[in-house]
Amino acid sequence: MRIVLVGPPGAGKGTQAAFLAKNLSIPHISTGDLFRANISKGTELGRKAKAIMEAGQLVPDEITIAMAQDRMEQADAAGGFLLDGFPRNVSQAEALDAYLKAGDLNLDAVLDLEVEEDEVVKRIAGRRVCRNDSSHVFHVTYAAPKTEGVCDTCGGELYQRGDDSEETVRNRLDVYHTQTEPIIDYYKAQGLLVTIPALGEVADVTQRAMDALKK
Repeated sequence: MRIVLVGPPGAGKGTQAAFLAKNLSIPHISTGDLFRANISKGTELGRKAKAIMEAGQLVPDEITIAMAQDRMEQADAAGGFLLDGFPRNVSQAEALDAYLKAGDLNLDAVLDLEVEEDEVVKRIAGRRVCRNDSSHVFHVTYAAPKTEGVCDTCGGELYQRGDDSEETVRNRLDVYHTQTEPIIDYYKAQGLLVTIPALGEVADVTQRAMDALKK
């Protein structure tokens, strides 16, 4: 299957993408992973992207599209893939359609993880990270530490990262509504959109998505 996963920040796309890709036996292709891999390997695309990012500029669509196409051409993606973070706007969606059409392929579904905006803010703004080890992550509501402000694992101080503040989260949501949300209508017009309520346990959301794909 060839699937695109969309949804606002905080919807759980990365978590769901990993589970869905494993259940469907297809690779999870994340835009973030693509950038990190190309930069760490020093590919031509990676060098271009790194120079642009170091200059404080946004990486243009053509580089993101080229990285995604290169990854989709790898052997493990021959039988399908799950795209997470790409396409991010309508121009990228059109480029993906053109790429697939050229290979006589098509998308099977676009899964839209639906979460209310206030819930997104609550999920992200409530995160607390250990200063000693950033892999120790807690949440003031959903995974509270035994002692407020103290890491259960190592006793380090828990803090809220700057990009987890409510103001930053709402700014990220504004960007999502402006740039990415239009692809929902784009894919809806093609009859590909499947909306999945993303509230509840991770396993429950995964099952909803799997059930929807079977239909």
